[in-house]
Amino acid sequence: MHLFAQDQTDYNAGNRNYKRDIVFVTKYSKWILRSLGIWPSVLKGAARFLPKIAIGIGNFVLLFAIIPCILHIMFEEKDTIIRLKLCGLLSFCISSLLKYWALTARKPKIQNCIEQVETDWMQVELPKDREMMLKYGQVGRNLMIICAAFMYSGGTIYHTIMQYAIGTFIDEHNQTIKPLVYPTYSVLFDVQTSPVYEIVYIVHCMCGYVMYSITVGACGLAALFATHACGQIDIVVSHLNDLVDSKTVETTTILDTRFVAIIEHHLQILRFTAKVEMILREVCFVEFVSSTFMICLLEYYCITDWEQSNTIGLTTYTMLLISLTFNIFILCYIGDLLMEKTSSVGMSCFMINWYNLPSKTIQGLVLVIAMSGSPAKITAGSIVDLSLATFVNVLKTSLAYLSFLRTTII
Repeated sequence: MHLFAQDQTDYNAGNRNYKRDIVFVTKYSKWILRSLGIWPSVLKGAARFLPKIAIGIGNFVLLFAIIPCILHIMFEEKDTIIRLKLCGLLSFCISSLLKYWALTARKPKIQNCIEQVETDWMQVELPKDREMMLKYGQVGRNLMIICAAFMYSGGTIYHTIMQYAIGTFIDEHNQTIKPLVYPTYSVLFDVQTSPVYEIVYIVHCMCGYVMYSITVGACGLAALFATHACGQIDIVVSHLNDLVDSKTVETTTILDTRFVAIIEHHLQILRFTAKVEMILREVCFVEFVSSTFMICLLEYYCITDWEQSNTIGLTTYTMLLISLTFNIFILCYIGDLLMEKTSSVGMSCFMINWYNLPSKTIQGLVLVIAMSGSPAKITAGSIVDLSLATFVNVLKTSLAYLSFLRTTII
């Protein structure tokens, strides 16, 4: 954080380093979401079609993996265990596609929230306010990095090392079978001939990148917006404390002006969190439902590979299990953090020396306390509030499904 320390004289007219600060907190989210065509950008000429092209390619590679996989499971695969493994893979692909559609539909609102984040960074003036924003910006950045590290590591192992471990083999018809990341339907095309095999493998790798980027990008976007809101709330609380603890004698007019500015800032944060909740509503619902089943299936895959002494498979599925568990944990953690921070404004109003304020200002504080009684939340489809308690319930439910699954299969 010392890299961002500046003298107070540098803040006479807003944050002069706001461009560097914005890059610091949004860099990784911007990289990933821009490759998917989700991150808003101002492009001119033919380049303005690049986001739409990226979205089109992303949908194509996802559907290229999903449709043949469904046909293969329905008409060709007869082994129950293999079908179960393919169903886990298929559910992850479908959930990624649904999240991609949700993010694409919410792209204008994502742009509005990003513009609000940039405006807040531009307008911050006091060094201590900037430090608070950077503290939460660092939290969001770290969550994004950890999520990306786990997800891309597990995905890379699955698409490369695990396929290499399977290797080519001779089937019962004396034909050489090359491994594929996602199964295909043989009626559509003969995937074992060159260059069809190489093309399909490349498209499957592109599909893997899109799926993992959607998951990482959605979690990163949620972390960026939620931690930014938390930083803004800390600024509001700091200004509330300064309202009473100011050493200078202020007139009632100046005090009212400062209090109105605090209230407007608080309302702006609440409107921002409402937009964030709307953006993430469908994404969080898909993530909530899919994570419950995927964690259960990955636990089952780990157990079966452990019993079969399949080290590479066990390592791959363990990495993916950690990744998906951490993803839903991030969403639940930032939802819990946002609820805690927005409700803390009311407690801060009560804890300051409010009795030293004019009676009209005290009446305003009562309204702030009442508003804090309904804290901002991140919900899964407006059905379930995401919190740490919800994360525990997801783990409990997945373990219950695992027990049922093992009993049924055995």
